[in-house]
Amino acid sequence: MLQCIFLLSDSGEVILEKQLTGHSVDRSICAWFWEQAISQGDSFKQQPVIASPTHYIFQVYREGITFLACTQVEMPPLMGIEFLCRVANILNDYLGGLNEDLIKDNFVIVYELLDEMIDNGFPLTTEPNILREMIAPPNIVNKVLSVVTGSSSNVSETLPGATASCVPWRASDVKYSKNEVFVDLVEEMDAIINRDGALVKCEIYGEVQVNCHISGLPDLTLSFANPSILDDVRFHPCVRFKPWESHQILSFVPPDGQFKLMSYRKVKLQNTPIYVKPQLTSDEGTCRFSVLVGIRNNPGKTIDSVTVEFQLPPCILSTDLTSNHGTVNIFANKMCSWSIGRIPKDKSPSLSGTFVLEDGLKRLHVFPTLQGFRALTRAGEFEVRS
Repeated sequence: MLQCIFLLSDSGEVILEKQLTGHSVDRSICAWFWEQAISQGDSFKQQPVIASPTHYIFQVYREGITFLACTQVEMPPLMGIEFLCRVANILNDYLGGLNEDLIKDNFVIVYELLDEMIDNGFPLTTEPNILREMIAPPNIVNKVLSVVTGSSSNVSETLPGATASCVPWRASDVKYSKNEVFVDLVEEMDAIINRDGALVKCEIYGEVQVNCHISGLPDLTLSFANPSILDDVRFHPCVRFKPWESHQILSFVPPDGQFKLMSYRKVKLQNTPIYVKPQLTSDEGTCRFSVLVGIRNNPGKTIDSVTVEFQLPPCILSTDLTSNHGTVNIFANKMCSWSIGRIPKDKSPSLSGTFVLEDGLKRLHVFPTLQGFRALTRAGEFEVRS
Protein backbone atom coordinates (compact mmCIF):
# COMPACT_ATOMS: atom_id res chain seq x y z
CA MET A 1 0.00 0.00 0.00
CA LEU A 2 1.43 3.36 -1.07
CA GLN A 3 0.95 6.22 1.38
CA CYS A 4 2.11 9.26 -0.58
CA ILE A 5 3.42 10.39 -3.97
CA PHE A 6 5.83 13.30 -4.48
CA LEU A 7 7.07 14.86 -7.72
CA LEU A 8 10.46 16.58 -7.45
CA SER A 9 12.25 18.87 -9.89
CA ASP A 10 15.96 18.63 -10.74
CA SER A 11 16.60 21.29 -8.10
CA GLY A 12 14.92 19.23 -5.38
CA GLU A 13 11.77 21.38 -5.23
CA VAL A 14 8.54 19.53 -4.42
CA ILE A 15 6.35 20.19 -7.47
CA LEU A 16 3.41 18.09 -6.34
CA GLU A 17 2.33 16.17 -3.24
CA LYS A 18 -0.50 13.63 -3.10
CA GLN A 19 -1.41 11.97 0.19
CA LEU A 20 -3.06 8.61 -0.50
CA THR A 21 -4.15 7.37 2.94
CA GLY A 22 -5.23 8.75 6.29
CA HIS A 23 -1.61 8.56 7.48
CA SER A 24 0.10 11.72 6.24
CA VAL A 25 3.74 11.54 5.17
CA ASP A 26 5.79 14.61 6.07
CA ARG A 27 7.67 16.45 3.33
CA SER A 28 10.87 16.05 5.30
CA ILE A 29 11.24 12.67 3.56
CA CYS A 30 11.89 14.60 0.33
CA ALA A 31 14.61 16.67 2.02
CA TRP A 32 16.26 13.46 3.26
CA PHE A 33 16.06 11.94 -0.20
CA TRP A 34 17.61 14.98 -1.86
CA GLU A 35 20.45 15.19 0.66
CA GLN A 36 21.29 11.55 -0.05
CA ALA A 37 21.07 12.12 -3.81
CA ILE A 38 23.54 15.02 -3.61
CA SER A 39 25.99 13.21 -1.33
CA GLN A 40 25.93 9.84 -3.16
CA GLY A 41 25.52 11.08 -6.73
CA ASP A 42 24.08 9.15 -9.67
CA SER A 43 24.45 5.77 -7.99
CA PHE A 44 21.74 6.76 -5.48
CA LYS A 45 19.33 7.94 -8.19
CA GLN A 46 19.68 4.63 -10.00
CA GLN A 47 18.30 2.68 -7.04
CA PRO A 48 14.58 2.00 -7.63
CA VAL A 49 13.92 1.11 -3.97
CA ILE A 50 15.51 2.97 -1.04
CA ALA A 51 15.18 2.37 2.68
CA SER A 52 15.03 5.63 4.63
CA PRO A 53 15.00 5.82 8.45
CA THR A 54 11.18 5.99 8.42
CA HIS A 55 9.89 4.74 5.03
CA TYR A 56 10.58 2.62 2.00
CA ILE A 57 10.88 4.90 -1.04
CA PHE A 58 10.25 3.95 -4.67
CA GLN A 59 11.68 6.26 -7.30
CA VAL A 60 11.39 6.68 -11.07
CA TYR A 61 13.16 9.46 -13.00
CA ARG A 62 11.65 10.82 -16.22
CA GLU A 63 12.52 13.96 -18.23
CA GLY A 64 13.90 15.93 -15.29
CA ILE A 65 11.11 14.87 -12.91
CA THR A 66 11.69 12.44 -10.00
CA PHE A 67 8.59 10.46 -9.04
CA LEU A 68 8.68 9.26 -5.41
CA ALA A 69 6.25 6.95 -3.62
CA CYS A 70 6.48 6.14 0.10
CA THR A 71 5.24 3.26 2.22
CA GLN A 72 5.80 1.88 5.71
CA VAL A 73 4.27 -1.55 5.11
CA GLU A 74 5.50 -4.65 3.29
CA MET A 75 4.45 -4.68 -0.37
CA PRO A 76 5.72 -6.04 -3.70
CA PRO A 77 8.39 -3.53 -4.79
CA LEU A 78 7.64 -4.05 -8.47
CA MET A 79 4.06 -2.88 -7.88
CA GLY A 80 5.27 0.47 -6.58
CA ILE A 81 7.80 0.91 -9.39
CA GLU A 82 5.33 -0.14 -12.10
CA PHE A 83 2.68 2.23 -10.75
CA LEU A 84 5.08 5.18 -10.85
CA CYS A 85 6.01 4.25 -14.43
CA ARG A 86 2.30 4.20 -15.30
CA VAL A 87 1.82 7.63 -13.70
CA ALA A 88 4.75 9.05 -15.68
CA ASN A 89 3.47 7.56 -18.94
CA ILE A 90 -0.09 8.79 -18.38
CA LEU A 91 1.06 12.33 -17.56
CA ASN A 92 3.33 12.37 -20.60
CA ASP A 93 0.40 11.23 -22.76
CA TYR A 94 -2.09 13.71 -21.31
CA LEU A 95 0.17 16.76 -21.19
CA GLY A 96 2.01 16.14 -24.46
CA GLY A 97 5.32 16.04 -22.62
CA LEU A 98 6.75 15.92 -19.14
CA ASN A 99 8.40 18.87 -17.44
CA GLU A 100 7.99 21.11 -14.42
CA ASP A 101 6.07 23.87 -16.24
CA LEU A 102 3.54 21.49 -17.80
CA ILE A 103 2.78 19.91 -14.44
CA LYS A 104 2.36 23.29 -12.73
CA ASP A 105 0.10 24.53 -15.54
CA ASN A 106 -2.14 21.45 -15.24
CA PHE A 107 -2.27 20.82 -11.49
CA VAL A 108 -6.02 20.14 -11.55
CA ILE A 109 -5.82 17.41 -14.19
CA VAL A 110 -2.78 15.80 -12.54
CA TYR A 111 -4.62 15.53 -9.21
CA GLU A 112 -7.78 14.26 -10.93
CA LEU A 113 -5.76 11.55 -12.68
CA LEU A 114 -4.12 10.46 -9.44
CA ASP A 115 -7.54 10.31 -7.76
CA GLU A 116 -8.72 7.84 -10.40
CA MET A 117 -5.48 5.87 -10.72
CA ILE A 118 -5.07 4.95 -7.05
CA ASP A 119 -7.58 4.44 -4.24
CA ASN A 120 -6.50 4.38 -0.59
CA GLY A 121 -2.96 3.45 -1.60
CA PHE A 122 -3.87 0.65 -4.04
CA PRO A 123 -3.64 1.03 -7.87
CA LEU A 124 -7.11 1.18 -9.44
CA THR A 125 -7.53 2.49 -13.00
CA THR A 126 -4.31 2.75 -15.01
CA GLU A 127 -5.52 2.14 -18.58
CA PRO A 128 -5.06 5.29 -20.74
CA ASN A 129 -8.20 4.65 -22.82
CA ILE A 130 -10.42 4.36 -19.75
CA LEU A 131 -8.88 7.42 -18.12
CA ARG A 132 -9.51 9.45 -21.27
CA GLU A 133 -13.22 8.61 -21.02
CA MET A 134 -13.26 9.65 -17.37
CA ILE A 135 -11.05 12.77 -17.53
CA ALA A 136 -10.87 14.98 -20.60
CA PRO A 137 -7.28 15.80 -21.68
CA PRO A 138 -6.35 19.50 -21.48
CA ASN A 139 -7.06 21.62 -24.55
CA ILE A 140 -8.03 25.16 -25.46
CA VAL A 141 -11.78 24.38 -25.57
CA ASN A 142 -11.77 22.86 -22.07
CA LYS A 143 -9.84 25.80 -20.65
CA VAL A 144 -12.28 28.32 -22.23
CA LEU A 145 -15.29 26.37 -20.91
CA SER A 146 -13.82 26.28 -17.40
CA VAL A 147 -13.41 30.06 -17.45
CA VAL A 148 -16.94 30.66 -18.81
CA THR A 149 -18.74 28.17 -16.55
CA GLY A 150 -16.54 28.63 -13.50
CA SER A 151 -16.05 24.87 -13.22
CA SER A 152 -12.47 23.56 -13.12
CA SER A 153 -13.39 19.85 -13.10
CA ASN A 154 -12.56 17.70 -16.12
CA VAL A 155 -14.09 14.51 -14.69
CA SER A 156 -16.97 12.93 -16.61
CA GLU A 157 -20.28 12.57 -14.77
CA THR A 158 -20.80 9.04 -16.15
CA LEU A 159 -18.65 6.00 -15.45
CA PRO A 160 -17.12 4.38 -18.56
CA GLY A 161 -18.85 1.12 -19.44
CA ALA A 162 -15.53 -0.71 -19.72
CA THR A 163 -14.86 -0.35 -16.00
CA ALA A 164 -17.38 -3.14 -15.33
CA SER A 165 -16.24 -5.25 -18.28
CA CYS A 166 -14.01 -8.33 -18.28
CA VAL A 167 -11.74 -6.34 -20.64
CA PRO A 168 -11.47 -3.01 -18.78
CA TRP A 169 -8.94 -1.64 -21.26
CA ARG A 170 -11.53 -1.48 -24.06
CA ALA A 171 -14.98 0.08 -24.42
CA SER A 172 -17.71 -2.29 -25.64
CA ASP A 173 -19.40 0.07 -28.10
CA VAL A 174 -16.44 1.01 -30.33
CA LYS A 175 -17.54 1.56 -33.95
CA TYR A 176 -15.58 2.43 -37.11
CA SER A 177 -16.67 2.72 -40.72
CA LYS A 178 -13.32 1.23 -41.75
CA ASN A 179 -11.65 -1.48 -39.69
CA GLU A 180 -7.84 -1.42 -39.64
CA VAL A 181 -4.92 -2.19 -37.36
CA PHE A 182 -1.30 -1.06 -37.69
CA VAL A 183 1.63 -2.84 -36.05
CA ASP A 184 5.08 -1.21 -35.71
CA LEU A 185 8.20 -2.98 -34.50
CA VAL A 186 10.52 -0.40 -32.94
CA GLU A 187 13.98 -1.52 -31.85
CA GLU A 188 16.75 0.38 -30.09
CA MET A 189 20.28 -0.99 -30.21
CA ASP A 190 23.05 -0.02 -27.79
CA ALA A 191 26.61 -1.13 -28.50
CA ILE A 192 30.13 -0.53 -27.16
CA ILE A 193 33.14 -1.22 -29.43
CA ASN A 194 36.73 -1.02 -28.22
CA ARG A 195 39.64 0.60 -30.08
CA ASP A 196 40.54 -2.75 -31.69
CA GLY A 197 37.10 -3.01 -33.30
CA ALA A 198 35.93 -5.81 -31.01
CA LEU A 199 32.34 -5.74 -29.81
CA VAL A 200 32.31 -5.30 -26.03
CA LYS A 201 28.56 -5.08 -25.57
CA CYS A 202 25.56 -5.12 -27.88
CA GLU A 203 21.91 -5.45 -26.96
CA ILE A 204 18.51 -4.56 -28.39
CA TYR A 205 15.44 -3.21 -26.64
CA GLY A 206 12.32 -3.65 -28.75
CA GLU A 207 8.66 -2.71 -28.59
CA VAL A 208 5.62 -3.90 -30.54
CA GLN A 209 3.42 -0.82 -30.90
CA VAL A 210 -0.15 -1.20 -32.15
CA ASN A 211 -2.67 1.32 -33.42
CA CYS A 212 -6.06 -0.41 -33.50
CA HIS A 213 -9.25 0.94 -35.11
CA ILE A 214 -11.59 -2.05 -35.16
CA SER A 215 -15.29 -2.12 -34.29
CA GLY A 216 -16.77 -4.28 -31.56
CA LEU A 217 -14.68 -6.61 -29.43
CA PRO A 218 -12.03 -8.13 -31.75
CA ASP A 219 -9.85 -11.07 -30.77
CA LEU A 220 -6.48 -10.87 -32.52
CA THR A 221 -3.50 -13.20 -32.90
CA LEU A 222 0.07 -12.18 -33.72
CA SER A 223 2.99 -14.56 -34.30
CA PHE A 224 6.73 -14.13 -34.87
CA ALA A 225 8.99 -15.92 -37.32
CA ASN A 226 11.56 -16.70 -34.59
CA PRO A 227 10.20 -15.89 -31.11
CA SER A 228 12.89 -17.93 -29.35
CA ILE A 229 15.41 -15.08 -29.70
CA LEU A 230 13.31 -12.73 -27.53
CA ASP A 231 14.36 -12.32 -23.88
CA ASP A 232 12.76 -10.53 -20.92
CA VAL A 233 9.38 -10.19 -22.62
CA ARG A 234 6.83 -7.92 -21.01
CA PHE A 235 3.18 -7.79 -22.09
CA HIS A 236 0.24 -5.42 -22.00
CA PRO A 237 -2.49 -6.78 -19.67
CA CYS A 238 -4.62 -7.61 -22.73
CA VAL A 239 -2.24 -10.44 -23.75
CA ARG A 240 -3.21 -13.97 -22.71
CA PHE A 241 -0.15 -15.60 -21.20
CA LYS A 242 -0.97 -19.27 -21.81
CA PRO A 243 -0.84 -19.13 -25.67
CA TRP A 244 2.53 -17.40 -25.43
CA GLU A 245 3.85 -19.84 -22.87
CA SER A 246 2.85 -22.89 -24.93
CA HIS A 247 3.21 -21.73 -28.56
CA GLN A 248 4.87 -18.25 -28.43
CA ILE A 249 1.76 -16.69 -29.99
CA LEU A 250 0.27 -13.35 -28.92
CA SER A 251 -3.48 -13.71 -28.40
CA PHE A 252 -5.29 -10.59 -27.20
CA VAL A 253 -8.32 -8.32 -27.25
CA PRO A 254 -6.70 -4.95 -28.07
CA PRO A 255 -7.41 -1.58 -26.50
CA ASP A 256 -8.83 1.03 -28.85
CA GLY A 257 -6.23 3.34 -30.39
CA GLN A 258 -2.49 3.34 -29.76
CA PHE A 259 -0.83 1.14 -27.15
CA LYS A 260 2.35 -0.88 -26.50
CA LEU A 261 1.52 -4.55 -26.94
CA MET A 262 4.82 -5.93 -25.65
CA SER A 263 8.48 -5.15 -25.09
CA TYR A 264 11.54 -7.36 -25.12
CA ARG A 265 15.32 -7.44 -24.99
CA LYS A 266 17.94 -9.31 -26.95
CA VAL A 267 21.42 -9.52 -25.45
CA LYS A 268 24.81 -10.87 -26.51
CA LEU A 269 24.47 -9.95 -30.17
CA GLN A 270 27.47 -10.77 -32.33
CA ASN A 271 27.29 -7.90 -34.81
CA THR A 272 25.97 -4.41 -35.52
CA PRO A 273 24.37 -3.13 -38.76
CA ILE A 274 27.01 -0.39 -39.15
CA TYR A 275 30.70 -0.13 -38.34
CA VAL A 276 32.74 2.85 -37.11
CA LYS A 277 36.52 2.64 -37.49
CA PRO A 278 38.50 5.50 -35.89
CA GLN A 279 42.25 6.05 -36.11
CA LEU A 280 44.22 8.53 -34.04
CA THR A 281 47.96 9.23 -33.99
CA SER A 282 49.73 12.09 -32.28
CA ASP A 283 53.31 13.41 -32.32
CA GLU A 284 55.09 16.73 -31.81
CA GLY A 285 51.95 18.60 -30.72
CA THR A 286 49.77 17.54 -33.66
CA CYS A 287 47.18 14.74 -33.91
CA ARG A 288 46.05 13.09 -37.12
CA PHE A 289 42.52 11.79 -36.90
CA SER A 290 40.27 9.80 -39.23
CA VAL A 291 37.04 7.83 -38.87
CA LEU A 292 35.32 5.57 -41.40
CA VAL A 293 31.60 4.67 -41.23
CA GLY A 294 29.90 2.02 -43.34
CA ILE A 295 27.23 -0.65 -43.61
CA ARG A 296 28.15 -4.09 -42.36
CA ASN A 297 26.55 -7.00 -44.25
CA ASN A 298 24.11 -4.94 -46.33
CA PRO A 299 20.66 -5.56 -44.78
CA GLY A 300 18.87 -4.56 -48.01
CA LYS A 301 17.35 -1.48 -46.37
CA THR A 302 18.62 2.07 -46.34
CA ILE A 303 20.27 3.32 -43.15
CA ASP A 304 19.65 7.03 -42.73
CA SER A 305 19.76 9.90 -40.23
CA VAL A 306 23.17 8.77 -38.98
CA THR A 307 25.12 11.16 -36.73
CA VAL A 308 28.55 10.62 -35.17
CA GLU A 309 29.48 12.70 -32.12
CA PHE A 310 32.58 12.92 -29.94
CA GLN A 311 33.87 15.24 -27.25
CA LEU A 312 37.25 16.84 -27.92
CA PRO A 313 39.62 16.89 -24.92
CA PRO A 314 40.27 20.32 -23.31
CA CYS A 315 43.94 20.20 -24.34
CA ILE A 316 43.06 20.61 -28.05
CA LEU A 317 43.49 24.22 -29.17
CA SER A 318 42.24 24.02 -32.77
CA THR A 319 40.89 21.54 -35.29
CA ASP A 320 40.80 21.13 -39.05
CA LEU A 321 38.28 18.45 -40.05
CA THR A 322 36.75 17.62 -43.43
CA SER A 323 34.40 14.87 -44.61
CA ASN A 324 33.58 13.34 -47.97
CA HIS A 325 29.92 13.04 -47.04
CA GLY A 326 27.65 15.06 -44.73
CA THR A 327 28.43 18.12 -42.64
CA VAL A 328 30.74 18.67 -39.65
CA ASN A 329 30.07 21.11 -36.79
CA ILE A 330 32.21 21.88 -33.75
CA PHE A 331 30.37 23.62 -30.94
CA ALA A 332 31.63 25.97 -28.24
CA ASN A 333 31.81 23.14 -25.67
CA LYS A 334 34.20 21.29 -28.03
CA MET A 335 31.59 18.74 -29.03
CA CYS A 336 32.10 17.61 -32.62
CA SER A 337 28.99 16.51 -34.54
CA TRP A 338 29.25 14.82 -37.94
CA SER A 339 25.82 14.59 -39.60
CA ILE A 340 26.08 11.86 -42.22
CA GLY A 341 22.41 11.39 -43.05
CA ARG A 342 21.84 8.41 -45.32
CA ILE A 343 24.83 6.11 -45.73
CA PRO A 344 25.48 5.69 -49.49
CA LYS A 345 25.97 2.18 -50.86
CA ASP A 346 28.71 3.11 -53.32
CA LYS A 347 31.16 4.66 -50.80
CA SER A 348 31.90 4.73 -47.09
CA PRO A 349 31.63 8.17 -45.44
CA SER A 350 34.90 9.30 -43.88
CA LEU A 351 36.02 12.16 -41.66
CA SER A 352 39.65 13.18 -41.40
CA GLY A 353 41.81 16.06 -40.22
CA THR A 354 44.24 17.29 -37.59
CA PHE A 355 44.14 18.55 -34.01
CA VAL A 356 46.63 21.07 -32.61
CA LEU A 357 47.52 20.46 -28.96
CA GLU A 358 48.25 23.10 -26.34
CA ASP A 359 51.83 24.28 -25.86
CA GLY A 360 54.12 21.86 -24.09
CA LEU A 361 52.01 18.79 -24.92
CA LYS A 362 53.52 16.53 -27.58
CA ARG A 363 51.07 13.63 -27.49
CA LEU A 364 47.38 13.21 -26.75
CA HIS A 365 46.85 11.06 -23.65
CA VAL A 366 43.03 11.31 -23.45
CA PHE A 367 41.28 9.67 -26.38
CA PRO A 368 37.76 10.73 -27.45
CA THR A 369 34.83 8.31 -27.42
CA LEU A 370 32.68 8.29 -30.56
CA GLN A 371 28.93 8.00 -30.33
CA GLY A 372 26.66 7.20 -33.27
CA PHE A 373 22.94 7.79 -33.52
CA ARG A 374 20.29 6.83 -36.05
CA ALA A 375 17.21 8.89 -35.28
CA LEU A 376 14.41 7.46 -37.41
CA THR A 377 14.57 3.94 -36.02
CA ARG A 378 15.80 4.92 -32.55
CA ALA A 379 19.02 3.00 -33.07
CA GLY A 380 20.14 3.94 -29.60
CA GLU A 381 23.76 4.67 -28.73
CA PHE A 382 26.86 3.23 -30.36
CA GLU A 383 29.98 3.94 -28.31
CA VAL A 384 33.28 3.43 -30.14
CA ARG A 385 36.43 3.83 -28.05
CA SER A 386 39.33 5.23 -30.08
